[in-house]
Amino acid sequence: MDITIEELKERIDKGEQLNLIDVREEYEFDEFNIGATLIPLGELPDRLEEIEAWKDQEILIHCRSGARSGRAKEYLTSEGYTNVRNVLGGMLAWQEAGY
Repeated sequence: MDITIEELKERIDKGEQLNLIDVREEYEFDEFNIGATLIPLGELPDRLEEIEAWKDQEILIHCRSGARSGRAKEYLTSEGYTNVRNVLGGMLAWQEAGY
């Protein structure tokens, strides 16, 4: 099940430790980010070892609109990751909400 920006914002505000991955490009991350680990979608297959420890933990993935993170979710699921959630609407929805 995916996650809404509202739920994500609430969990960040509570200070929860989240496994949050941003799959946008570096220039997008530099313009605006919410403190996630940056792993651009194209680099994800080569950087799986960085997130291997999260394989059975919840992983939240976001991008600009939710499309790239949706593809990242499908990929990680196919690689055996068991609890991957896409941030619906991505950073566009996050900024639209005024967070």
